[in-house]
Amino acid sequence: MEANRRDVLPHPTHYWHRYDSTRVQCDLCPRACRMHEGQRGLCYVRGVEQGEVVLHSYGRSSGFCIDPIEKKPLNHFLPGSPVLSFGTAGCNLACKFCQNWDISKSRQMDTLQQDATPAMIAQAAKDNGARSVAFTYNDPVIFHEYAIDTAVACHELGVKSVAVTAGYVCEVPRQAFYRHMDAVNVDLKAFSDRFYKHLCGAELDAVLDTLCYIHQETAAWLEVTTLLIPGENDSNTELEQQIRWFCDHLGSDVPLHFSAFHPDFKMRHVPATAKATLTCAREMALAAGLKYVYTGNVRDVDGGSTWCHHCGNLLIERDGYQLGQWYLTASGHCRGCGTGVAGVFDSLPGNWGARRQPVDIKKYMGAT
Repeated sequence: MEANRRDVLPHPTHYWHRYDSTRVQCDLCPRACRMHEGQRGLCYVRGVEQGEVVLHSYGRSSGFCIDPIEKKPLNHFLPGSPVLSFGTAGCNLACKFCQNWDISKSRQMDTLQQDATPAMIAQAAKDNGARSVAFTYNDPVIFHEYAIDTAVACHELGVKSVAVTAGYVCEVPRQAFYRHMDAVNVDLKAFSDRFYKHLCGAELDAVLDTLCYIHQETAAWLEVTTLLIPGENDSNTELEQQIRWFCDHLGSDVPLHFSAFHPDFKMRHVPATAKATLTCAREMALAAGLKYVYTGNVRDVDGGSTWCHHCGNLLIERDGYQLGQWYLTASGHCRGCGTGVAGVFDSLPGNWGARRQPVDIKKYMGAT
């Protein structure tokens, strides 16, 4: 198949219905965009052509790069391994604090500078030694069909699939999507309806439903990240509510990451998150019974490392994305006391380190 796909027709989609005589409703996410012929939804990449909802970003990417898996962040899924990361354009949320706004808020298809079929991506991952492919940078929910087809192609070559997502998706497409994912990091933006409504243009309950679904109904490994924004979602009251819900619905084995905000997009006036705020949130979660709680976007070896929840041994030392001490057995248990550690581990850690390696996807033109 040719790699240059800019002149092909948009890709058909499955989740939509005719709303009335002039509009079609997209049923992929709870936003339920109702569009006239030629219009696009809020995500911008799904729109109506000839009375059907089509995907305009299928086979087109904003770039490919091999990263450490810890950057997603995933700390309990093949630690130290390389992951081939890519995204497209657009997003179905409207976060005023978006840290990847140049991609997720793009309304220019020129952002999608590299064309790649699912087979090309899978082959590139395998040839470069990547253990997995991550759909990231913008939310893979909106390029649902492209992500699923790529996950299928990756699995055929023994490469795993990773979704980095806000989890804002409807029930039926959610089932189809997560069935193909080996690991997921869900960005839980906050734990208040006010925050989701006014800063994201979304609804909290839909995301909580997705978290419960992934944890209870799929085989995907799950981790959760919350970006703590000063004055918006970092109060002790809200953190206590989030942690309590987390314990009750996801249990103590699901890793939780608290990450630092830096001023960006439409919230440049808000200060960066203090390291002390992250440390306090982590201590609150650990005290409530969560076993694996991490700090991110700051230099914090203690908060970024994995510790045995039973004996306190340092199991996986992390300095940024660089692994140090490894104190797990081949079966994923603490070498000191034998306590099992939740996650997906190889017998030995990967050695990719903190490298970031761009991939020239054009080299894989013609992969089938």
